[in-house]
Amino acid sequence: MAYEGQDRRIHRVFVTRNTEYHVRRETCVGVRNRDTGEWLARHFALNLPVAGAIKFFESGGLSASNGLPAVGESMYFETQGRDLVTSSVVSVERPEVAVVSHYPSA
Repeated sequence: MAYEGQDRRIHRVFVTRNTEYHVRRETCVGVRNRDTGEWLARHFALNLPVAGAIKFFESGGLSASNGLPAVGESMYFETQGRDLVTSSVVSVERPEVAVVSHYPSA
């Protein structure tokens, strides 16, 4: 029987083509290169809240929404004068406990 209550997980990993964005609640706490496994200590998204999600359509249109992205959507981060839109999220995963305890910004 599957759990049907509220999802209480606070850590998620949003996987894009080249990068993993590790998010605690709605704030990016770690960014890792998928090819090398290296944590990126100076990535723009670090310590920023996810401002929303953007879905791009083949027709050239887009749809923006608040909150965390789903598979097929891009993550959107913003700060004063600079924005970041990631490539599309290919999966949303739960990080291993050992990874969470070693987040570079923790």
